[in-house]
Amino acid sequence: MEAPTAGAEKTAIAAIICAAGSSHRMKGLKKEYRPLPDDSGLTVLGAAVSAFVPFVETVVIAVPAGAGIGEAAARRALPPELLAGGGRRILFVSGGNTRRVSVHRALSLLAACPPRYVLIHDGARPWIKASLIERVIEAVQKYRAVIPLLPLTETPKETDSPVGAADPVFIKRHLRRALTGAAQTPQAFAFPEILAAHERAAKCERDGAEYTDDAEVWGAFVGPVAAIPGSPENRKITFPEDLL
Repeated sequence: MEAPTAGAEKTAIAAIICAAGSSHRMKGLKKEYRPLPDDSGLTVLGAAVSAFVPFVETVVIAVPAGAGIGEAAARRALPPELLAGGGRRILFVSGGNTRRVSVHRALSLLAACPPRYVLIHDGARPWIKASLIERVIEAVQKYRAVIPLLPLTETPKETDSPVGAADPVFIKRHLRRALTGAAQTPQAFAFPEILAAHERAAKCERDGAEYTDDAEVWGAFVGPVAAIPGSPENRKITFPEDLL
């Protein structure tokens, strides 16, 4: 079924699927290569990539560099028809030691034939719906940078050190729940600006800066990022029980 592209040609939009992590918390097979617990026959990565195919001409998948979990393994995790061609391009790039580096490498690969917009999605979010992708595409054409955001159900607090350690931490700020949210993917951006922002972020990281997602990279070097309502279904797999 041919899906609408919200006023943009498919060739003007590319997708990056981030699947270069180690999945050490999954205690076994890399999470993106695991089968979904349904009758679709798809893996986690296969479902994530398939969701974007109706909307884009090129998909770049960032994969680990290690033997047994790199490009060859990623190819085995995809439906054969996605790799059969037919005008669609599925490309692979070796990721780096952080997500930001992996995205930067994928953006650099796209620079040879740059799209107008790029959607950046977690390979461990297999339940992304076409309706959310459509809304993200519509919004990025208007605002040039957009992410899906879910409202929080718990009251957030900012602490003076990472939460989860054996020793207690102390609250620095009591944040307003109504003005905070949980970021999802796909995060979408105008291509030239997000590539330039990543290039600047790479230089700053050498001085100790850290960036948790692409919206933060854009915000640091380009400007404001719009947020649209996310989807509770679009959850990310982190632990084995997330696949149950």
